[in-house]
Amino acid sequence: MVEVNAVYEGSLRCSAAHAPSQSTLQTDAPKDNHGLGEAFSPTDLVAAALPTCMMTIMGIVAARHNIDLRGMQARTEKEMSKDLPRRIHSLKTVIRVPIAADHPQREALEHAAHTCPVHASLHPDIQASIEFHYAG
Repeated sequence: MVEVNAVYEGSLRCSAAHAPSQSTLQTDAPKDNHGLGEAFSPTDLVAAALPTCMMTIMGIVAARHNIDLRGMQARTEKEMSKDLPRRIHSLKTVIRVPIAADHPQREALEHAAHTCPVHASLHPDIQASIEFHYAG
């Protein structure tokens, strides 16, 4: 169990504290939903959680096989639904992996990304495509 404590600060802004580390973050409603867009929105945090989770799980697999993935990068584009209820419609992720495309652990690394806990927690209606681009 991990405890997160959140406080509504007013003006559509919240703060959250991660109890184990005391790290904090702030959220703001996006400009297209009555906010100022001056911080991650709650749905932006989902868009950030997905690629960081995938890369973390890939890193666990890589460590088992002595593969150095430092410098791996991901970009996720979040699109909100145009109809109600407002929700995440799609999350398109591209992961740039700093190893050759013919690496013997490629399939294991891609499987790791597809089975990360955040990806597994997404509602099936969310289109969550993942592309892998390899070095060389």
